[in-house]
Amino acid sequence: MRVPLVKKSEVSPAQQELYDTFVERVGDNYSSFTTMTSDGALVGPWAVWMQAPATGLAIDQLLEAIGAMPGLEPTTVQSVILSVGAHFNAAYIMYAHSAVAAQVGVAERHAAALCAGECPADLDSQTKVAVGVAKKLLRGGPLPGPVFRHAVEELGRDGFDHLVYLVSQYCLVAMALNAYDIPEEYDWTAFRNEQS
Repeated sequence: MRVPLVKKSEVSPAQQELYDTFVERVGDNYSSFTTMTSDGALVGPWAVWMQAPATGLAIDQLLEAIGAMPGLEPTTVQSVILSVGAHFNAAYIMYAHSAVAAQVGVAERHAAALCAGECPADLDSQTKVAVGVAKKLLRGGPLPGPVFRHAVEELGRDGFDHLVYLVSQYCLVAMALNAYDIPEEYDWTAFRNEQS
């Protein structure tokens, strides 16, 4: 792990708005995995974004806007996120979103397969198409016309647009996690002690 954790008592004036925003967001949405240490330091991607508060606030606004987009079922969203996490081998994404996926009804065997980089054959049609498009986008190059047309037919234009931005969002998250070597699970207390 290559980023210092900022406990609540160490939050600078420049970080305060971002810290408060993140604490509210993770408290409201992510209770099924570790997002904070006992002394109030944010972990995961939030720990990275705390280092650049102005950028972190802009990222938060982007993530909120993407999260509010219509068109995809929660199970599809989480399946796509796990696929992006697997593509980049972003451990914290797979750890965190396996927990969220279970909450919204993604079968454990599906989550495991998605984390292994696979696309289970028995996914529902929307999710199967969305994961397939995500995998194609992650390989690079233009999305082939037939794939685009089939995806829009299956997902609707709103769903397709949401998918594109969702994949982009988690590419951003994966880059932050991997650049700073944010692990799946960590003895965050021991890390805090090492930094003291």
